[in-house]
Amino acid sequence: MLTLSSDFGSPYPAAVKGVLSQKTTARVVDIGHDFPRGDVGAAAFWLREILPYYPPATHLAAIDPGVGTDRRAIVVRAGEHALVGPDNGVLYPPARALAVSTDGDLESFEIDESATETDLLEIPRGPATTDGNRTNDRSVTFHARDVFAPAAATVHETPPDRLDSIAGLSHVDMESLVKETIPTASVETDPDRARGEVLVVDDFGNVITNVPGAFLADRESIEANGRRIPVEAAFASVPPGDRLATVGEHGYVELDVNDGRGDEAFSLERGDDVVLEP
Repeated sequence: MLTLSSDFGSPYPAAVKGVLSQKTTARVVDIGHDFPRGDVGAAAFWLREILPYYPPATHLAAIDPGVGTDRRAIVVRAGEHALVGPDNGVLYPPARALAVSTDGDLESFEIDESATETDLLEIPRGPATTDGNRTNDRSVTFHARDVFAPAAATVHETPPDRLDSIAGLSHVDMESLVKETIPTASVETDPDRARGEVLVVDDFGNVITNVPGAFLADRESIEANGRRIPVEAAFASVPPGDRLATVGEHGYVELDVNDGRGDEAFSLERGDDVVLEP
């Protein structure tokens, strides 16, 4: 299995899949292509939460606002999983989560983007040009198709413990990678209060904070940024259109609306501060 994640929308993922299909028979599974555009932190959070549910696979993640710059292209092995993408932090949280969930080791490699003569970055033939010739020139703006896809296909066909045998991959220290981290909330006991921030807002409008769900234990209500709301275990515990606080499937406090959008009701978006009090 080879998973594919991006912020491309449509139709760009189809070109990436075309390259993959020329180089591997792996089953390609779309994680999603509507990640917030250029938002490395949001993508890192979602991939951390989603990828550990998959069996051993190669994961290509193309959320790459620095494409075409001197940022590195990397491969990270996490146990029997491998992740391919830009060295901008997007791979770091999911790699650590995969290593923990599989009790596996972490190992990282840099992709030699000049290695055009190796199998690693062999680019299948592209479309014909106006003079009838075909071009294999690598695009500066589409590394998902021209760097990550051929590399991911080669990595997928190689046993995880043999990645160092691939020409065009060089071992690098994990400590040298860009480390996007999921911020942690501050939970105080005197006074009783939690200070956190909005990690992401999902497509339902649910506001997912970084406050641990345990903060809601044994509370009937809280104040969220000064607004009093009930603490409930389910959306339907309040009438449609009413606000509530609950513990979401990620284990964090969510500020939501039954049959409505929490981000609009609380006037919150990703990165905003949140203060929760009794």
